[in-house]
Amino acid sequence: MRTPSSLACLVSLTVVGVLPACAPAPLVQGVGLSSYEAMSPSDGLVTKSRIHVKKEKVLAARTISIQPTVFTPEVSPKLSSQHRELVANAINRAMCINLSDRFRVVMPYEPADLTVRASVTQATETDEIAAGVSVAASIGMNFVDVGVPVPTPRVPFGLGNLSIEAEAIDPLGQQQAAMLWARGATALFSSPKISKASDAYDLADSFGEDFGYLLVKGESPFGGGGIGGINLPSWQKINSTMGFAAKYAACESYGRSPGIAGFVGGQIGLPPEWTDSGAKRATR
Repeated sequence: MRTPSSLACLVSLTVVGVLPACAPAPLVQGVGLSSYEAMSPSDGLVTKSRIHVKKEKVLAARTISIQPTVFTPEVSPKLSSQHRELVANAINRAMCINLSDRFRVVMPYEPADLTVRASVTQATETDEIAAGVSVAASIGMNFVDVGVPVPTPRVPFGLGNLSIEAEAIDPLGQQQAAMLWARGATALFSSPKISKASDAYDLADSFGEDFGYLLVKGESPFGGGGIGGINLPSWQKINSTMGFAAKYAACESYGRSPGIAGFVGGQIGLPPEWTDSGAKRATR
């Protein structure tokens, strides 16, 4: 497995017993991909997916563009337009940062060897009351002296999930890679934030990492690899995640990651819409 978070659901189940420690994460197929025929199951421990990749074609590509992620009101009617915009932009930014490890990412209107198209197919909202209770419990544990750090599980109700489909097509419109992806928040490893979009927003980063791996490596992100089964992040990814300038201007158009402000805000349960300034607005 690639990251410690791959054990999230299993550890959560151990900690909170029979309670529903992981949000259900159904794979929801949409209509946004040019083809679904060649996709096959490739699941992780906490992620469900179906993928298709033409490895030689993908590895031969050098430039890539990212079309704006589609997130329609019908997919998640309980999320506001602000929430949908926040999550869609987080998906775009996460893909851009991860794809920058190998590709030169160009603007959506520029020609590229591959063009990425993504659509949200399901986003279940986070229960704000349950998240608030979890935040209060977590902060309260900071005042309890037990001698060792003790993780505070979230209230295992009202956890959100996210399902996305994405593909990379060549200049002729032929599909070279595709992924249908779904993951739910977990009671132990998902940080509670008082926002309906909280879990979908956090899961956008996980999708960006997995889809980026598919195109950067030309293989499933759930098959192991890296040093000791863990892939170390590149310097450009670390810098971008910390809120510094992205490697390419195309990624800068999605705004910078909240960095330290987002981390601190997450620890005290602030809504991501308070710490993430979102995409850069076009100026005339």
